[in-house]
Amino acid sequence: MELRVLNYFLAIAREENITKAAQSLHVTQPTLSRQIAQLEEELGVQLFTRSNHHINLTEDGMILKRRAQEMLSLADKTKRELLHREDALTGEITIGSGEFQSTQFLSQLIASFREKHPLVRYEIHSGNSTNIQEYMERGLLDLGLMTEPIDIRKYDFAYARQKEICGILVRRDSELAKKEAVTPEDLIPYPLILPSGSITNSRIEKWFGDYAGEIKLAATGNLLYNQAMMAESGIGISVGIKLECEYKNLCFVPLSPALEYGTVLAWKKEQVFSSATTAFIEHVKEYVKEYAKGIADDER
Repeated sequence: MELRVLNYFLAIAREENITKAAQSLHVTQPTLSRQIAQLEEELGVQLFTRSNHHINLTEDGMILKRRAQEMLSLADKTKRELLHREDALTGEITIGSGEFQSTQFLSQLIASFREKHPLVRYEIHSGNSTNIQEYMERGLLDLGLMTEPIDIRKYDFAYARQKEICGILVRRDSELAKKEAVTPEDLIPYPLILPSGSITNSRIEKWFGDYAGEIKLAATGNLLYNQAMMAESGIGISVGIKLECEYKNLCFVPLSPALEYGTVLAWKKEQVFSSATTAFIEHVKEYVKEYAKGIADDER
């Protein structure tokens, strides 16, 4: 499969029309039809179902669409990494990150690295630990800021300094807003908006203990801002971590017993990275080492 032909395939999938796709690609319609027919013959599957007005993806076509997007994204990323100037470090580093207090740690790392290498660019992908690891396995992300635990057989990592504190975002006119902390029993009467992701959910379920089976689930989400807006609208009470932001009609109340966890900035072991990513990883190691040394000096 050629990347050019995959681009043709995605254009047809997007336009759902051969003529429109050919116009957007600046090729003739017969040329485009012939290329797709050859692709179907090569793969031994039918990619589209055709009608008078629309072209729709088959089940095999939908699988190829997802894979083609990944392959083209990876090819583009590789091209950007290789196109660098000899007199300065350039390139792009792709990093996945959840919404954490420790995002400040990641930002400090990038800021200090930019002082040395201002031409390096960064692409930040927001997500949870599950899909960040999945993207790292596919080679679409270089590093990921994720919650513990992490598989030390597959990843090297640096600990972030901040601990993530779990609690609820609740409307200020709620009785729960008056509490210093909330217990599992306090939350059982209310519909809840929980973060998505198996690791986070297992933590919360364990915290609820004997009350886990009584949870009234209203919604789930992977972005705390969206959860906060739903909580403000009265859909439910959002359970998540404390962030350095405020919402006009909401307040944060911690959980009791306290629920905290750490985060790590991780990268795959024994993987060949671009020169920019390799330099950044070395910078991370040195940054963490200097911080640990500073703590030790202060304790003397």
